[in-house]
Amino acid sequence: MRYLVISDIHANLLAFDAVLADAANAFDKIWCLGDVVGYGPYPNECVERLNEFDHKCIAGNHDWAVLDKLDVTEFNLNARFAVLWTQKELKPENRAYLESLPLYLLEDEQFTLVHGSPRHPIWEYILYPKVAQLNFKHFETTYCLVGHTHSPVIYAEAENPGSTSEAIIPESDTFVQHLNARRLIMNPGSVGQPRDGDARASYALLDTETMEFTIKRVPYDVEKVQAKMQRHDFPAKLWNRLAFGY
Repeated sequence: MRYLVISDIHANLLAFDAVLADAANAFDKIWCLGDVVGYGPYPNECVERLNEFDHKCIAGNHDWAVLDKLDVTEFNLNARFAVLWTQKELKPENRAYLESLPLYLLEDEQFTLVHGSPRHPIWEYILYPKVAQLNFKHFETTYCLVGHTHSPVIYAEAENPGSTSEAIIPESDTFVQHLNARRLIMNPGSVGQPRDGDARASYALLDTETMEFTIKRVPYDVEKVQAKMQRHDFPAKLWNRLAFGY
């Protein structure tokens, strides 16, 4: 089976469409790791585009915030603006879709899907090898797919007790991780708002026959998204950051 693995679309339709075009004919099904909405100006369009495909999706913290499942005061002012704006814009049927999303999924007997971390699916960021290592005991499958940090990375479980996991950071536009018996936590990066210093959309392809996890980057029309955000009076930081990938 071939999966398109995406996370953190964040209502950025142009980035999402660029990913779909780049990955065309290379996947059979989509696994989405949450935060379909938030930050960006196309919440309805992104939910509707995702639903055009055979897919599984889990809830992210921004999805929950839009549904009032999280206290919006816990978000910074810019993120809070986007949440409140999205609440006003979201169609009832798309809100109902977000309501239906589970916290985690177990797929193909080998893969756990969560947004933040297996320990705290909605909110925890796995930003460091030490945090990753602590999370390996919180899932039972060989592999765990996460998002939330907006940066592509793979963590390999430490082989010796007391050691820290190994962080594998993609160093090319197409990075292939071969899957074997070693347990991994894998993050495909963000489609709609990368934060690793690369403004291009990030995604992954998972082939369960060849057992390869391929992280890829693709450019999109950042300026067009920025212009739409400006027309809706989004805070400058929310649209400026798209050009720099932070």
